[in-house]
Amino acid sequence: MTAAVNALFQPFQLGSLQLPSRVVMAPMTRSFSPNGVPTADVVEYYRRRAASGVGLIVTEGTTVNHPAANGYAHVPRFYGEDALAGWKKVVDAVHAAGGKIVPQLWHVGNVRRQGTEPQPEVPAYGPMEKRKDDQVVVHGMTRQDIEDVIAAFAQAARDAKAIGMDGVEIHGAHGYLIDQFFWEGSNQRTDEYGGSLANRSRFAVELVAAVRAAVGPDYPIIFRFSQWKQQDYTARLVTTPEQLGEFLAPLSAAGVDIFHCSTRRFWEPEFEGSELNLAGWTRQLTSKPTITVGSVGLDGEFLQFMVKTDKVAQPANIEGLLERLNRQEFDLVAIGRALICDPDWALKVREGRMQEILPFSREALKTLA
Repeated sequence: MTAAVNALFQPFQLGSLQLPSRVVMAPMTRSFSPNGVPTADVVEYYRRRAASGVGLIVTEGTTVNHPAANGYAHVPRFYGEDALAGWKKVVDAVHAAGGKIVPQLWHVGNVRRQGTEPQPEVPAYGPMEKRKDDQVVVHGMTRQDIEDVIAAFAQAARDAKAIGMDGVEIHGAHGYLIDQFFWEGSNQRTDEYGGSLANRSRFAVELVAAVRAAVGPDYPIIFRFSQWKQQDYTARLVTTPEQLGEFLAPLSAAGVDIFHCSTRRFWEPEFEGSELNLAGWTRQLTSKPTITVGSVGLDGEFLQFMVKTDKVAQPANIEGLLERLNRQEFDLVAIGRALICDPDWALKVREGRMQEILPFSREALKTLA
């Protein structure tokens, strides 16, 4: 193993969170949990990645206990005895393999499709009401609704701690509920949750604070955010380092321990005049550890595979990534699609067997390998 690659397999510690490597499995919706309950196949799927040297697994998005939290079929829940029992099996398997694991806690917000289980009659919830043909398709959230959702996240975090999860990740990215509050286009409220970016961030800040209160001072909280959203991949929530600092400071103060900075291509500079990516800037501005992500280990970014295609993403050189990690631009590296197609990705990288890494295609999404 070269000195550069060795950096990826150094231990990482933050308080009670001790990771055997800097490799993180990125959260990726797989939809293999009928009725929201993780199966034995899900247990084995995560266990294999931990056994190959992934230091921290962030699970696929798991819905909190709110009637409108889910938007897709066969997505796992993070509430109810049956689902939590399933996740306890995942936790035990990952720990036995030497890894750590956190659930990604998720509410889809206004992108929820009408008719989605488990309560198909419930409309989507979002910052603003939307109507179509005189029917409410998005329920504009009241202050009570906001309190209810915050309470659901706090309870999910409590449950995560109770079943032995090593922390939690709050999904504040990609155009889902928390992110919908951040954006001026989707949040035109006139109360304290709308207007300035500080006000539009209030929901997230209060949610993080509630999660912190629920789990205590030493339990790790990761917050995932993005500049882009699924409705607009070119969008930018902030356009300068100063604005990014103003956005992140209240979240950091509320209790975020690690920021998971979602980008489509990790190598792209976030702002003009600097080579730092989003994770690099976030680390510099908050002094908190960061996770970088975005087409790591592959030569094609994920948008190419969002439609039916025969394209294949081949393994890509990671020397540039390792250089950035070695100079401490960020602390942890999240791997997405490369870990879907090849559960032994981390082991092969560690042993210098790059030529053996499997390519990624849409076929890999059809099974839990």
